[in-house]
Amino acid sequence: MSVTDNGNVTLAIENGIATISFYHPAQNSLPTVLLNELTDKITAAGNDPQTRVIILKSGGDRTFCAGASFDELLQIKDKQQGAEFFSGFARVINACRKSPKIIIARIQGKAVGGGVGLAAAADYCLATEAASIKLSELAIGIGPFVISPAVTRKIGLPAFSQLTIRATDFQTAQWAMEKGLYSEVYPDIATMDTALETLANKLASYHPEALTGLKQILWEDTDDWDELLNHRAAISGELVLSEFTQQALRGFLSGKG
Repeated sequence: MSVTDNGNVTLAIENGIATISFYHPAQNSLPTVLLNELTDKITAAGNDPQTRVIILKSGGDRTFCAGASFDELLQIKDKQQGAEFFSGFARVINACRKSPKIIIARIQGKAVGGGVGLAAAADYCLATEAASIKLSELAIGIGPFVISPAVTRKIGLPAFSQLTIRATDFQTAQWAMEKGLYSEVYPDIATMDTALETLANKLASYHPEALTGLKQILWEDTDDWDELLNHRAAISGELVLSEFTQQALRGFLSGKG
């Protein structure tokens, strides 16, 4: 499988705050390379003794994350490749879960599919009113299987069902806050960033062991997620090979989807 990737993931640590930023020109979509880099950076920040809190953000001022890279999905040729691709999302979610540091997600714009999963894997989310969300997987013949434990944990099964079944419909940022995915919603990026800086600095001043203890409580009863999410990745990896899904992906990429 040959994949061209023009994205990047960066990690910067200052005054106890680790900022992880990812970018991809295709609406901050996530090919395998970026998924692996995100996992590595989240793990590194969590293990760094200088870090007190982690901020997870993406580049640009529009889409937070468009989810899986459709270009790469079209290049998957067998079940093993499919499972490995979706395992990339599993590893990122589990890295967030296992990190001993509180993770704050900065959601400046739309989150789709795996982007919703990233938001759900964070411990606290600040968003703008432009940060609507959608789980589009069903519309292309797969499902949000890997991210569903994280999303359901945040918003509950009824809201997850609505989000999944209404696969072509965006739900507003206010809806996402009412359901529990977002913690705070702001009118614009500047206002959100001011609030984010204040919150991150405040958390960085707290007792690190207390923060670690809180993190453990927030993720109680998720010890089976390594196995669970990898199992879900195998399901998605098989479904993506179907002719239905391949045609749907080609349709979306050609602007017909």
